[in-house]
Amino acid sequence: MTDKFLQEFAREVDEGLSDTPKRLSSKYFYDEKGDQLFVKIMGMPEYYLTRSEFQIFSEQTDDLIKAFGVKPGENFDLYELGAGDGTKTIELLKGLKGYQFTYKPIDISEHAIATLQKRISKELPDVAVEGKQGEYFQVLSSLASETPKVILFMGSNIGNMLDDVANSFLRQLSASMNTGDKLLIGVDLKKPASVILPAYNDAQGYTREFNLNLLDRINRELGGDFDRSKFEHAPRYDEETGLAESYVESTEGQSVKIKTLDREFKFEKGEKIFVEISRKYDDATIEAIAKNTEFEIVERFYDRDKLFSDIVFEKAG
Repeated sequence: MTDKFLQEFAREVDEGLSDTPKRLSSKYFYDEKGDQLFVKIMGMPEYYLTRSEFQIFSEQTDDLIKAFGVKPGENFDLYELGAGDGTKTIELLKGLKGYQFTYKPIDISEHAIATLQKRISKELPDVAVEGKQGEYFQVLSSLASETPKVILFMGSNIGNMLDDVANSFLRQLSASMNTGDKLLIGVDLKKPASVILPAYNDAQGYTREFNLNLLDRINRELGGDFDRSKFEHAPRYDEETGLAESYVESTEGQSVKIKTLDREFKFEKGEKIFVEISRKYDDATIEAIAKNTEFEIVERFYDRDKLFSDIVFEKAG
């Protein structure tokens, strides 16, 4: 972990806990412990997202490759933003056997990239891998090249952004791509709260541990004294807007000191720290985030129950 990373972490924690209402960035969920907890979350029966997208990638692999417009013998780069453990992507990589490409996974977690590269080299030793640790926005400029690109943005990670931020992100991404390049975006579709809420509050408590690990991380890396027993995981979902939100809620009035910041933060009983948004989509919201981006839809893919969709876009000329 670099000094630059810790400085950025400290700055964002300071800004977020000084704001009203308080907030912390979900990107800091993903340290080694966070990565392990998220893998457990993905395996929970309540968490349908990973299972649904895996179904698309494992059962419609040839159709996905066809939608990408790539051909054997023609070199291209396969980027993945927020690569995670690569379970779904490996299904695609298997289908690309015989194609000439370099797989370039990008993730905020150094641990995730190292683990994924090790896994690919073991399971698919013929695949060329060039992993990179960093934030999506930081790596956009590095995408510019003449080599044809296919970019994967799976897991409904786009849903962690509000619509205006997602639209801005896609416009920047479009500017880094060439005419004819493809982009696959995985989106979680709108559905009843009875399906959504358990996915963010599993019975085993892994999501709770995942969110509270953010407080532990501040304690470990920034010298905080959060008492996690005095905070609780608090998810909510609005069926009309399609916004699922996660909070960490203080169960009593208290103060928290963070040594690196040389600051103390006060919490009222019931005060919440906003940590994550998980947008659920319909046609109107998909059109809204893609507006003025130069992206045109090539094809939509759905799991059997139509809980989730992978949408392939092409950058138009």
